[in-house]
Amino acid sequence: MEFNKFVRRKIINMPELHLSEIWIYPIKSLGGIRLPLARVMEKGLEYDRRWMLVDEQNRFITQREHPKLALFQLTMSNEQLAIQHQTNGASVQFNTNTFSMHEETATIWDDNVQAVEVDKQISEWFSDQLTMKCRLMHFPETNSRPVDKNYAIHNEQVSLADGYPFLIVGQASLDDLNGRLQEPITMQRFRPNFVFTGGQSYEEDQWKNFSIGEVQFVGVKNCARCVLTTVNPEKGIKGKEPLQTLATYRQHNNKIYFGQNVLAHSTGVVHEGDTIYLTYK
Repeated sequence: MEFNKFVRRKIINMPELHLSEIWIYPIKSLGGIRLPLARVMEKGLEYDRRWMLVDEQNRFITQREHPKLALFQLTMSNEQLAIQHQTNGASVQFNTNTFSMHEETATIWDDNVQAVEVDKQISEWFSDQLTMKCRLMHFPETNSRPVDKNYAIHNEQVSLADGYPFLIVGQASLDDLNGRLQEPITMQRFRPNFVFTGGQSYEEDQWKNFSIGEVQFVGVKNCARCVLTTVNPEKGIKGKEPLQTLATYRQHNNKIYFGQNVLAHSTGVVHEGDTIYLTYK
């Protein structure tokens, strides 16, 4: 069955699917890092959303309420994570293996997780930059945060992403949206882990079992979008788009959808350029 379905795609001259971009967002709601390859782990890509900023109540903070978070750009080299404010040039860095041993309860959405502060000086740096008291927390790989049981398949875990370990979006979907907007936007508004080329617009909505290279995945839930997509990542300012336009044709049950939430069936390494195969189980 799988072979026949794949051949059928070739017979009707549908283009092959290829992984065109890989992104991680080490600190939740800050800038992303594009990678040529990445290691797939159960909770998400290695280093993806393993840190987050929390307020004085130990509750996570994001661009939804603090759009200026978009102005922090990240780079990584030899396990050193560097953060730079793209407006004032202030910067700081830390080793990804650096964090305290004292676990605390932190809140992300409705989940309470056990996390540890990275370094008090790093927290003070962020507090100064944002002119509000906050701390940078690390979520250890062994600590628990289950995926929503309504969508989990094998009791999967997730990092500090909103709800699922991976998000995939087709380039054709963004191209279709940009054809409807007065001013085009970049894919970074949607903060995917995986971008692919070669497909029809929004075909990822229907994806279930698929592979990227040798790694097996399953699509479990179309991604409902929020006001974070309206934050201009270069200016840290909210607007009305793209939600205003998406609402005219991508709204269902009072939610606006763009992209597919994904779980991993296996681990391994994915590379830009890998072929994506739909298995249609």
